[in-house]
Amino acid sequence: MRVLFVCNGNVCRSAIAERLAIAIAAELGLAGVIAESAGTRALVGFPMEPVAAEVLRGLGGDPSGFVARRLRPEMIERADLVLAMSESVRDEAVRLLPTAVDRSFTLPEARRIVWLTGARTVHEMAAGRDDVRPGGESISDPVGLRGEAFERVGEQIAEALLQVIPALHATGWSEVA
Repeated sequence: MRVLFVCNGNVCRSAIAERLAIAIAAELGLAGVIAESAGTRALVGFPMEPVAAEVLRGLGGDPSGFVARRLRPEMIERADLVLAMSESVRDEAVRLLPTAVDRSFTLPEARRIVWLTGARTVHEMAAGRDDVRPGGESISDPVGLRGEAFERVGEQIAEALLQVIPALHATGWSEVA
C-alpha cells in the first residue's frame, strides 16, 4: 500500500508521519508499506525541521536523507490512501485530483473512522465517513512554537498511525480499494 502524507511545508507534520509510518510498519513486520509525503506549499529541497527530526528520532523514526517535496497530482494519483494533516490540506489535495476524494482523509479523521466503525479497507473508511461525521479534525502546525508543541504533534501522529496502519493491514494491503 502506498500512503501519501500531506501538510503545508513538508518539513514537520507530513515528514514525521512519512518516516514514522515506515518505522511502525517495519516494527510490526508489515510488508508492502510505501510512505511518502509532500506539502501544498513545500519548502522544496529543505531537510526536516530540526526539532521535528529530534521528535521523530524519539519516536523511533529516522529523519536522515529527508527532502521536502511539493504536492503534485501524480503523487495523489499513485497513492492508495492520502492522509492530510488538516481539512484544508485534504481539500486542496482533492482539488488537485477530484477522483481521490474517497481515499483522502485527515489523519485524525482516518483514526476516528477506523476506531468507531472498525473499517479495514480504504473503501470501508470512505463509507464510514458519512456514518461518523468527523469534522474539524486536524493536527496543528508546530512551526514557530516550542518543543512541547512538536512533541504533542509527534504523539498525535504516532497514536493515529498505530491505529490506522495495523487496521488496514488486518485484511491485507491488496484489499484497500
